[in-house]
Amino acid sequence: MHTLPALTDAMLALDGDIQFDWLVEEAFAEIPSWHPAVKQVIPVAIRRWRKQPFKSFFSAQWKRFKQQLNESQYDYIIDAQGLLKSAWLTRLARGTSYGLDKYSAREPLASRFYQNTLGIEKNQHAVERVRQLFAAVLQYTLTDKIDYGIQQGIKESETVHSHQSPAVLFFHGTTWATKHWPENSWHQLAQQLVKNKCLVYLPWGSEAERLRAERIKQQVSDPQHIIILPAMSLTEIMHKLTEIDAVVSVDTGLAHLAAALDKPQITLFGPTNPGLTRPYGQNQHYLQVDYPCRTCMKKNCAKTEMDNSGNIIQPACFSSLSPETVMDKLQPLLGQYQ
Repeated sequence: MHTLPALTDAMLALDGDIQFDWLVEEAFAEIPSWHPAVKQVIPVAIRRWRKQPFKSFFSAQWKRFKQQLNESQYDYIIDAQGLLKSAWLTRLARGTSYGLDKYSAREPLASRFYQNTLGIEKNQHAVERVRQLFAAVLQYTLTDKIDYGIQQGIKESETVHSHQSPAVLFFHGTTWATKHWPENSWHQLAQQLVKNKCLVYLPWGSEAERLRAERIKQQVSDPQHIIILPAMSLTEIMHKLTEIDAVVSVDTGLAHLAAALDKPQITLFGPTNPGLTRPYGQNQHYLQVDYPCRTCMKKNCAKTEMDNSGNIIQPACFSSLSPETVMDKLQPLLGQYQ
């Protein structure tokens, strides 16, 4: 998601005279296909292959991947991630490679894999870092406008709301245990929204998330206003977002999809730094916990706190971010229904 605006920049700066093949982890292969500058999506299964590296690298799938990657001679090979795994893959493609230098890359050793390295200021948002990298490689001047380039792929008819009440979607799932807003807080926020005649949509991507959605629905006073969505592809989630009035999200990848669609959103931050990775675009808001060790970047935390109702809050930092605070921030985003 962070790389999409850079493709739009390049397409506009070069008057459309550019095409990209995009090498991407297989689970996210849908995303590049949404952008008009992408000619070919090349899925890679590093996450899966590294579980059985010896078997994987002698498999027919690995041979097909290398063959597909070598079908083209590229003018530029750009690593937008600055990680060892992505840098290593640049060596498998044919062409001149570019990436971040050792002072700029998230993993400094990655810079050794590129033929050309560039210095990009680290202390800025990831979207701006990637935009600046592409502009430096392809030699054009950036504008101030951020455009993810996927809006034109959505039909106008799909953005028409079919509901008379405000609809709010919760992105309540994430990978790190420490980035989870407590389940009881989601329940309380859902209860406040239901009392205000709002519809609440709950997507899920795992069995644990589905069960959490079920519990949230069961605990509200009027469960008919809680809609648990079926299992959905990324493309289906994108189209569902066009029907939603606002989003409340933890720090997760799907929050960036909402931002790409300019969907009004509040993102909740605990251990991660919103200055570097918050959803980036129009109508984006965030709330950061007020706790001494915030932005600790830890994936696990044993600290706990107790709220006024006697519920244990873990991680402890989220005890400082109440459902009432989120609701106060959310209500102005639903202004058309006030």
